[in-house]
Amino acid sequence: MADFTQRRVTMVDTQVRPSDVTKFPILEAMLSIPREVYVPDAKRDLAYVDTPIDLGEGRQLLDARAIAKLLEALTPAPADLVLEIGASTGYTTALLARMAEAVVAVEEDEDLARDAEANLSDEGVDNAAVVAGSLAEGSAKHGPFDMVMIFGGVQMVPNAIIDQLKEGGHIAAIFMDGPLGEARVGVKSGGRMSWRMAFNATAPLLPGFTKEPSFAF
Repeated sequence: MADFTQRRVTMVDTQVRPSDVTKFPILEAMLSIPREVYVPDAKRDLAYVDTPIDLGEGRQLLDARAIAKLLEALTPAPADLVLEIGASTGYTTALLARMAEAVVAVEEDEDLARDAEANLSDEGVDNAAVVAGSLAEGSAKHGPFDMVMIFGGVQMVPNAIIDQLKEGGHIAAIFMDGPLGEARVGVKSGGRMSWRMAFNATAPLLPGFTKEPSFAF
């Protein structure tokens, strides 16, 4: 049987710490949460490899570095209510739940939502709820939120998501421009978002987060 505990330590020591992720709550969560539980059985041996894991239908579980750096850029506080967009199989949900007061995790792929709910339940994560529905619509009835974490690629963030964020709240997402991308952190002020670049990263575009094509006449 694979020693997943040692692989988890190696992941943190060789992928996470060297990426300038130093905040204790993130390191503790990534050392504690069994990533292998949240990947498909057939790919369990790939759980700690330094690469994204393909989940099908254009979706991925992001690599540990990208997840850790997103969390480093916008670390939840113990009193925060977090909206997660793109729960996939629940790994990032479990990490957030370890740091925040509560997490509402939206997933529109029915199979992934079902897996996430089962995985979180099996692991005893009781401060996270998986909502099956449109990623771009979020979960207004559970808001407003202190923070929004988007674990996937975007070209823009829909107003419906921004409206669910508290004034002064933050959003972290990976903005894609063709094959290139960068993670950005936004803060809501006066009902509008202002963004700063955090680090370079790429991720598949999430459904509902692409810009409408513009036409020149």
